[in-house]
Amino acid sequence: MGAIEDAYDDLDTDVSFEDFKEAVEKKVEEMAGLADEETAAMLIAHELQDEEVNSIADIAPGMDDVKFMGKVVSIGELRTFERDGDQEDGRVANVEVADETGRIRISLWDQVAYDAIGTKDEPGALDVGDVLRIAGRPQDGYNGVEVSVNKVEPDEDAEIDIQVLDVYRIEDLSLGLSDINLKGTILDLDAVRTFSRNDGSEGRVANMTVGDPTGRVRLTLWDEKADLVEKFDAGQSVEIVDGYVRERDGDIELHLGSRGAIDELEESIEYVPETTDIGSLEIGQTVDIAGGVIETDPKRTFDRKDGSEGQVKNVRIKDETGEIRVALWGEKADADLDLADYVVFTDVEIKDGWQDDLEASAGWRSTISVLESDPITEDEPSSESDTESNSGLSAFENGAVTDSTGTQASTNGTGAEDELPAGAEIEFTGTVVQAGNPVVLMQGDETRSVNTSVEVRLGEEVTVRGVERDGTIDADEVF
Repeated sequence: MGAIEDAYDDLDTDVSFEDFKEAVEKKVEEMAGLADEETAAMLIAHELQDEEVNSIADIAPGMDDVKFMGKVVSIGELRTFERDGDQEDGRVANVEVADETGRIRISLWDQVAYDAIGTKDEPGALDVGDVLRIAGRPQDGYNGVEVSVNKVEPDEDAEIDIQVLDVYRIEDLSLGLSDINLKGTILDLDAVRTFSRNDGSEGRVANMTVGDPTGRVRLTLWDEKADLVEKFDAGQSVEIVDGYVRERDGDIELHLGSRGAIDELEESIEYVPETTDIGSLEIGQTVDIAGGVIETDPKRTFDRKDGSEGQVKNVRIKDETGEIRVALWGEKADADLDLADYVVFTDVEIKDGWQDDLEASAGWRSTISVLESDPITEDEPSSESDTESNSGLSAFENGAVTDSTGTQASTNGTGAEDELPAGAEIEFTGTVVQAGNPVVLMQGDETRSVNTSVEVRLGEEVTVRGVERDGTIDADEVF
């Protein structure tokens, strides 16, 4: 066999031998005698041995030229730019393609870009929905991994089954996606931070966390977009426009660059956290927890080993299964948390705390969200009695009042208490938020002052029974 046949037999390619032979002969002609058939065959074989990836998700910066297929999901505008010297102006256009594993931006250049995109008066040949065979070199672009295209051609017979979404949900996000529109509720906001770039310029960055019914995601805002965190508050519903997905420490994040925007929404976007019961926590876990605040400590400052000043604040929360102290570090210590707030803490680390008690540590990756009340107990009343027991925070049991005949009535603020006869015996269950004299108990939005000689601990849940006069219960029993 000849050199062309030998080179072809060593290849694993879909290219026919006739096309391969024609390409070799053309290469010999192009090189004007600088290469014989054997050399030209080796060159063509090398071009055909570009790395063919199984999916878009496999493409990474640093790879040699790759081959893959993708379905066109968005087409950018044709732009021109000046080249050095007397060269003609260049043309470039960005196109988003996708398969079942993700999305990626490809860059088309010069005549290929013009033929594909065209102008407003004369549109090009490329349409959304076309399936393309692409060859090019991956690189780390501004919005993630991009491919600079060497060769592209349509494949009318190929099919790629993907759904192009106008508005994404958080569960739809995956690495490589861009041009993301997403609606969510702001769960947490961080302050704007500055940093130095490698070129000596100063950059600015800020973060917020947003949630929707399918989950939550951290949103990173760069440079001039970082100031947007000062225009919004936790609890507002927003639409994020033209975001892109990046990876950080193994988690995906949504980023907002110069083209992106955040708009306030009038509609309310629901966020229901999936949290771990406090009673089942173990050391070493990183989890989401939630509960009612039963104790808050003042913020403290301390000196770090590097001479900088740090800050920390401790709060204690409780759910139906137990209670735990949460240490809020750095900016998290500035969180405005009040007694009886229902708070969701995400990405907290469970550690061995004071007196062998478990402690949750909320650092830079954590978020702190104050909800109006426990969303699970609000949504799941199964009966009239369940509705009463689920009002307010699930961490606290509702109190009850008892009249002189022993009949009880709810003290959950419905007005039943006002109908009781004077001197009625009150039974009230709540959490101790003041352990002095008088003792003050809180249950949901209600508080009661209690006269008692029994010693109680701050944060302890107790039930008192006695006659209420002028808003204070003279407790005969504390249990």
